[in-house]
Amino acid sequence: MSSESLQPAPAICRRTLLAALGGVGIAATLTACGASDDKSSDSSDSSDAASGSAGGAALAKTTDIPEGGGKIFADQSVVVTQPTAGEFKAYSTVCPHQKQRVNSVDNGLITCPAHGSQFSVTDGSVKKGPATSGLTAAKITVSGDSITLA
Repeated sequence: MSSESLQPAPAICRRTLLAALGGVGIAATLTACGASDDKSSDSSDSSDAASGSAGGAALAKTTDIPEGGGKIFADQSVVVTQPTAGEFKAYSTVCPHQKQRVNSVDNGLITCPAHGSQFSVTDGSVKKGPATSGLTAAKITVSGDSITLA
């Protein structure tokens, strides 16, 4: 009989066990944080949207977008603005600073809640940092009183 067969199997040390359990906890927390269904109070319900063309998703009627302001459509990751009467623009809701989502449009500004960056409803440019670049333009089509995502 060899002496190797009589030696006990190595036990898992407490530090290794705690590190493994901590890693599982962190992974579960990150997964839960990434799967957010949070919707802005400015987002539109699809039942409010005008019927769209085959080319894109219907977002809203032109009357749903306030002049000098805008409306966030969280499900489509787009904010639609009306800088002046009858002029409509659209931008991604992703803030270029740290990829958080903008969540409000007020007084001609689109605001990111994470660090307070603000963007113009007219052209998406930075009005207040820490963001150093503006919002990315999105394509929309306005036909009659219907706004659709292109």
